[in-house]
Amino acid sequence: MLRVAEEVMTALEEGRAVVALESTLISHGLPYPHNLAVAEGLEAEVRANGAVPATIGVIEGVPVVGLNGNELERLATGGEHIRKLSRRDVGLAMVDRADGATTVAATMAIAAAAGIEVFATGGIGGVHRGASRSWDVSADLTELGRTPVLVVCAGAKAILDLPATLEYLETQGVPVVGYQTNEFPAFYTPHSGLPVTAVAPDALAAARMWRLQRRYRSFAAPGGMLLCVPPPESSALERDAVEAAIVRALARAEAEGVRGPGVTPFLLAAMAEETSGESIETNIALLRNNTRVAAEVAVRISELG
Repeated sequence: MLRVAEEVMTALEEGRAVVALESTLISHGLPYPHNLAVAEGLEAEVRANGAVPATIGVIEGVPVVGLNGNELERLATGGEHIRKLSRRDVGLAMVDRADGATTVAATMAIAAAAGIEVFATGGIGGVHRGASRSWDVSADLTELGRTPVLVVCAGAKAILDLPATLEYLETQGVPVVGYQTNEFPAFYTPHSGLPVTAVAPDALAAARMWRLQRRYRSFAAPGGMLLCVPPPESSALERDAVEAAIVRALARAEAEGVRGPGVTPFLLAAMAEETSGESIETNIALLRNNTRVAAEVAVRISELG
């Protein structure tokens, strides 16, 4: 019940670099046709840097590793018919033969099942602000603790409680590595004021960290690793302005009674309004940047063998 595209399967069998990509961005992150253009652009970025892209989603109940062009468009235009799938939801979508876009957690799980070690995304989910009352903690964090995939991201989404998210990752035994930075990126901005646990100065260093973690997983971290890449300076937003916009977006969510899985997409849409669309431009720029770094690291991992 797992379909792997022939190009992806061949690359894995030959030990070549493959980078997994998520599909919630396509179905729940951006409007059509921008979502499709970004998805195709990310795949092109992977190829341009020497790796094979594998966008992951669920089509008619079948998890697919390496969506084709028609399937990308299907997820981009499906609207409310496309389910948002975390790990817990994949089995139910298979039973119902539904179409679904995979979150970070679900993408990691399916990528690991196919033998893919590197995954590029924008920002992971985490501990929500006010979680002491709501218990709203993303499944991405527990997935990172148990699933052996190197996740390249711009930190956690800035709408979250970043200190609590880092504490949760520490509890899960997940190394948080800064890519050419000693500071945990805050998605829209390179600066959070929070330290990472290690720094990788280049792609080769990151690849070596990952290889050693996997080699000694019996007593080192058994699950994933977070490689945190700051957003490009040319596209990054100013930290204080981002925080002010987040506070306003959170107030709107509270006033409208938004809860559960709907919180993150609501807040991201509200942030786009609060920043007059600048947050979307930053999101796209950091996605491309993360994807480039992921491909470079995946190539180095394949060279290390």
